[in-house]
Amino acid sequence: MALTGTSQHRWWKEAVVYQVYPSSFLDTSGDGWGDVKGITSKVDYLKKLGVDISTKVRKQTWDTTSVTTRRVPSILQFPVIDPVYGTIEDVDHLIVELKKRDMKLMMDLVVNHTSEMHAWFLESRSSLHNPKRDWYIWKAPRRAADGSPLPPNNWAQILGEANSAWTYDKHTDQYYLSLFTPEQPDLNWENPDVRAAVHDIIDFWLTRGACGYRMDVINLISKVQTFPDAKPALGPDRRYHPGSQYYVNGPRMHEYLQEINQKVLRKHGAITVGEMPGVSDIDEVLRSVGSESGELNMIFIFDIVDIDNEPGKVRFTLHGWDARDLRRIIDKWQHAMIERDGWNTVFVENHDNPRSVSRYTDDSDAFRIYGAKLLALMQITLSGTLYVYQGEELGMRNVPRSWDPEKDYKDIEAINFWKKSKALYGDTPEKMAEAKTILMRKARDHARTPMQWSAEPNAGFCAEGVKPWMRVNDDYKEFNAEKQLRDTGETGERMSVYHFWHTALAYRKQHKDIFVYGTFEALGLESKEVFAYVRQGERKEDARIVVLNFTGTEVRWEVPENLEIQEWIMGNYGGIEKNKGRTLILRPWEGLLGTVVIG
Repeated sequence: MALTGTSQHRWWKEAVVYQVYPSSFLDTSGDGWGDVKGITSKVDYLKKLGVDISTKVRKQTWDTTSVTTRRVPSILQFPVIDPVYGTIEDVDHLIVELKKRDMKLMMDLVVNHTSEMHAWFLESRSSLHNPKRDWYIWKAPRRAADGSPLPPNNWAQILGEANSAWTYDKHTDQYYLSLFTPEQPDLNWENPDVRAAVHDIIDFWLTRGACGYRMDVINLISKVQTFPDAKPALGPDRRYHPGSQYYVNGPRMHEYLQEINQKVLRKHGAITVGEMPGVSDIDEVLRSVGSESGELNMIFIFDIVDIDNEPGKVRFTLHGWDARDLRRIIDKWQHAMIERDGWNTVFVENHDNPRSVSRYTDDSDAFRIYGAKLLALMQITLSGTLYVYQGEELGMRNVPRSWDPEKDYKDIEAINFWKKSKALYGDTPEKMAEAKTILMRKARDHARTPMQWSAEPNAGFCAEGVKPWMRVNDDYKEFNAEKQLRDTGETGERMSVYHFWHTALAYRKQHKDIFVYGTFEALGLESKEVFAYVRQGERKEDARIVVLNFTGTEVRWEVPENLEIQEWIMGNYGGIEKNKGRTLILRPWEGLLGTVVIG
């Protein structure tokens, strides 16, 4: 029997979205930065993979040696395109080429903050009386005993908790709120003129043919207006602490989202996915993505990408997990959205997290391919709109430990973390080794290395002789798209990761009534090694079993008594010649998909 809400079929629920990080996708201009024309040149590659929507994640990393407006990760000027990527006409051409292939473009919307170089902010900071002064959040300083300025409260910067979330402006003797970095001042959404300007931006790209938006940190746009001090969560020896309780899903967020929907999105029939970190309460999430909420179609739930964070601590920590934790998270959200008429996103990788094959499996040469296919098999069999991040379809992995944090890492979060670690533990080799391990496991840089297109110099990302904006991962000669497109194989073991994804996505679409809209039942609830579940369509005979070994060892797993395996139809080791009895012997990182009869 189907659970409620699954009968409401929508094209965007069945879609496969490919997330592009333009800076690292493909450079056609010869400046070492990816561009829009590079995306357009690869639409056939995406179509062959099985993609329906391409989304541009416009946010950039900081180049600490040369911070220029073209590398600012937020609004610059609208309606324009950052020249490093191309022109508006280039985007128009991309939309045309996608439409020719029955594909769509989703844009990235960053409106919690702008660049410090944005014309709005340049006006705002010019004087206390400028008409755009209250387009941003300005506060008078507290004063130290000697009269020197201090931040208005103790909120920590999100991308460097050792620093204040407030930046002092000497010219006007006030602080502006900059939750992420000093170069990214937060907009004041309390101001109706700001909201109207944002609405115009959203309307602009939808009118030009974009199908919708990925809304960057959209749940941070409303702040508690008294701006109270945060609790000293990081300990009494720290000056600054996370203030998230005062700006994550703030008091007017739902009002603002409903206003966007009513005034802009609805008339275009646009689709939306919200990036909403720090929210895991089912009722609160459904206020945004319930079918009658009038806000968003779906949001990125961060529970899986937070699985290895120490509870209550900042992101750059390490915490053990096993299949029980994964099962708990997925079971929670699969049931919540299916039964309560909301909608999920399915993803394990994006530009703000390390590579999934390194994070959740074993990225060694011996097991990397199996791990990448295991994660593909899990994702294509879960309910929700599926998001694949560039390079995930190749099994791209984290950069090696040999990379120098001070030379090779580009992201401001990693740079701040390394500076803090050196300041605190520079004389303690063991602590610095631990800090490097955390960087190796958690840095965002891992997902931002240039796309590995071929074994040619610079991995085919940019021409020979051109210096890419970020170093190419060392393994590109063995792991690249050109090689994987050739390695078709006929079975899971010999088939490349790309072709495994291609085959798996086609199977998902063929059986969307099961995998997109069907019911979900987790199996083997006590297993620390195996995550298994059954997906079932409206007909009882439309049932599939998925069995995933999330360990690097051989594991015995017992099939529940009420299930009878009919046939194994897909696996990451190939052959699929498993027995159909009660006991399965699963090899390291083995994943299986089969048909099953439910007794």
